[in-house]
Amino acid sequence: MDPIVVDLLGYLAGALVLVAFSLQSLVALRCVAIGSNLAFIAYAIGAHVLPVLVLHAGLLPINAWRLWQCVRPRRIDSAAADRVMP
Repeated sequence: MDPIVVDLLGYLAGALVLVAFSLQSLVALRCVAIGSNLAFIAYAIGAHVLPVLVLHAGLLPINAWRLWQCVRPRRIDSAAADRVMP
């Protein structure tokens, strides 16, 4: 991979981390974090940086799981609903 492309991937990944820290919405944060993970994985492969690859390969499924938890339909506990509304 061209070194300039590798550097650009690294800068993109870092910029996405910065954006993620500025977000208030958890859904948006997780989406940007997933993009950052993917960019860091591509960067790590291109730059042959195994620790970065291992870290973001581990963070990617965690961010995907947490995003799924944020957007999945919520089930209402009927017993709890009965206690709140007689």
